[in-house]
Amino acid sequence: MNLLRPARLVLAWSALPAFVFAQAAVEGRVTLPATRAAPVVNKRYEIVTKGGVLSTNPPLAVVYLEGTFSPPPVPPLAQVAQKDLAFIPTLLPVQVGTRVEFPNFDDTYHNIFSFSPAKRFDLGRYRSDEKPVPSVVFDEAGLVTLRCDIHEHMRALILVLPTPYFVVTDADGRYRLGGLPPGRYTVAAWLDSKTTAPSRPVDLQNGVTAHVDFP
Repeated sequence: MNLLRPARLVLAWSALPAFVFAQAAVEGRVTLPATRAAPVVNKRYEIVTKGGVLSTNPPLAVVYLEGTFSPPPVPPLAQVAQKDLAFIPTLLPVQVGTRVEFPNFDDTYHNIFSFSPAKRFDLGRYRSDEKPVPSVVFDEAGLVTLRCDIHEHMRALILVLPTPYFVVTDADGRYRLGGLPPGRYTVAAWLDSKTTAPSRPVDLQNGVTAHVDFP
């Protein structure tokens, strides 16, 4: 069993209504900013701060569909793991109302907390055998910065969005967002804590993949 499964795959099955699967899609590319430092070994992403701006290094973006959507019938569930003294994933988009679990897979204590206005919490110190797994419900849209009170280098970001339709780009800025309801919407791209690309209109049709770039 893969305990470190990508959280957005869990969301895809648990958060979306059944009728949206295999419908419209949008794909394209986001122009990502240059890497802020030397390449990260083994492409491990980390959170860096420059001039008060938080972002991933190497850069990533989150592309999401804007609109008015009904809340999910079952609260979504996602996961940010602690493994090898790092958060996995480093950047996690979730829908408002999602419960995020924080399992500890290290042979040491962790203490996860956030001082972010969108969600303030402190899970206290806990080991890998902690049951139930500590979790937090993210009930307000915004950016949440995760830290560990024991390991100061650990950082991660949770982007809480008022939509169930989102995806993280790959390292080249490419994305594909599928299972979308048909209609006229706008698509936006989050790049860092101070930068969201201007929304772009998109006309979604059943069985058709629209193309939207963010230069």
